[in-house]
Amino acid sequence: MRPANIGEDFGESRSSPESRLIVIHDQPQACPYLDDVLARMPLRLPIGKLDSQALDRLLELGYRRTGDFVYRTQCPGCQACEPTRVIVDQFVWSKSLKRVLQRGNQELTCSYGAAASDEERIDLFNRHRRLRLLDRGDDAVDEASYRAFMVDSCCDTTELSIRHDGRLIAVAVIDVSKHSLSAVYTHFDPDYSRFSLGTYAILKQITMAEQTQRRHVYLGMYVAENSHLNYKSRFLVQERLVQGKWVRFQGN
Repeated sequence: MRPANIGEDFGESRSSPESRLIVIHDQPQACPYLDDVLARMPLRLPIGKLDSQALDRLLELGYRRTGDFVYRTQCPGCQACEPTRVIVDQFVWSKSLKRVLQRGNQELTCSYGAAASDEERIDLFNRHRRLRLLDRGDDAVDEASYRAFMVDSCCDTTELSIRHDGRLIAVAVIDVSKHSLSAVYTHFDPDYSRFSLGTYAILKQITMAEQTQRRHVYLGMYVAENSHLNYKSRFLVQERLVQGKWVRFQGN
């Protein structure tokens, strides 16, 4: 894993890191997580690169990153989205999760490096979206769109690439802060379901956090009614940001 880039003194400012975010888009939109729901997720651009401490503070406030921008949900009348984080030193390694990790470690090759954009990764991304019905009928993502989403970043970011017999079958993009890791996005080949690649990628991040003595792994949004997001309840012990407070969950 690449060391965190401290960069400018963003996190040492006495003011909230939110004070150095510029709102560039704030319009109601169709919710990406629930059907027939209107969402509000203001998109903000940080002034300068986020250092590791500033990123920690924004994650604590419930922010997520997409490309060079950060956002958090501010939806009127809806609290379905709950930012979720695993408490690393209290993580429960169930028998089934241990099997997923052991199987992957025995048969897969993992490497960490700078996030990259190439034909292999773009094809995998589009295949993942199409076969898991995540594209909602949209056109395939091209190189510029993939780079803007998966490679461009306003903070220190690394990529976990997972291969089977040399073939790229999963990519996980991970933000690196001083005390946490944040799982930005994982895409994988559904034909390799026997490896439970989404779960395996999270377990590798939890393992990385354990080895580097980080406190949390942020998993993004938990939405109980969304089958692509509610799997996160498996990773315990965890906390969810509910009405502005981190609430501990030891079960579903």
